[in-house]
Amino acid sequence: MATGIIGVGHYVPKRILTNFDLEKIVDTSDEWIRTRTGIEERHIAADDEDTSDMAYQAAISALEDAELSASELDLILVATITPDHPFPSVACQLQAKLGATKAAAMDISAACAGFMYGMVTAKQFIDSGVYRHVLVIGAEKLSKITDWEDRNTCVLFGDGAGAAVLSPVQEDRGILSFELGADGTGGHALYQEDDKIRMNGREVFKFAVRQMPESAVHVVEQAGLDKEDVNYLIPHQANVRIMEAARNRLGISEEKMAYSINKYGNTSAASIPIALSEDVKQGKINDGDLVVLVGFGGGLTWGAIALRWGK
Repeated sequence: MATGIIGVGHYVPKRILTNFDLEKIVDTSDEWIRTRTGIEERHIAADDEDTSDMAYQAAISALEDAELSASELDLILVATITPDHPFPSVACQLQAKLGATKAAAMDISAACAGFMYGMVTAKQFIDSGVYRHVLVIGAEKLSKITDWEDRNTCVLFGDGAGAAVLSPVQEDRGILSFELGADGTGGHALYQEDDKIRMNGREVFKFAVRQMPESAVHVVEQAGLDKEDVNYLIPHQANVRIMEAARNRLGISEEKMAYSINKYGNTSAASIPIALSEDVKQGKINDGDLVVLVGFGGGLTWGAIALRWGK
């Protein structure tokens, strides 16, 4: 048996903040935001809606898709940089809300690459035979650490959660290869200070536009496959120009790349699982497809996975 995804789900808050709304808050314009980032709007959580609440909604959807009950989960991993509290972890709060009484639970902090770290961690537990069903979630309430007076960052971020249930799948399906990485010397380029996100946009862009395409190609090669074999690319939804760099490096057409940044903005650890869940439910990813997931984030961190879709 191999380790793969048997169910996906996602959730975004009801409130939508458009670029035109932001024009009234800071000195910016819809055209400036769209041409530089690809973002048109983002979803913002209500004041009484926190990361664990969004994670719960995504989890319920993923468990239904997997036809699994919460009581069957062995482990819950939540990738987030915006937990409800420093502790208890979002994963522990989620375990209680789901009633997943036999599941171990912990959070993972790798910023926008967090979901990739969670997926690879889940794979180790399942491959070793220690656990059978692992729930991996990326969930963020970035609105609570966004500086709404900083026009360079406040236009980028949104809230939401995406989830995947990982379990044993048939041998020719599931995760074929992966790459995780970190460069702590670049931590100054993207960090939190005074409870707000701070970013050197130019440095992050230069790092991402190099690392994302490299990692995407690496995992395809590690799987013993060629770029021409890739059926679908799900990049971290941070900036359309960075996403296009990865797409061009793989040589795939526009319709083979997930594109949800226009609706949700950068949701950090939630961006890849939201895009995955949405596109699976829309029938864009089918049994046997070779799918590449690739992301980068603060730390600096990065991760990529090549997987053969199906159970």
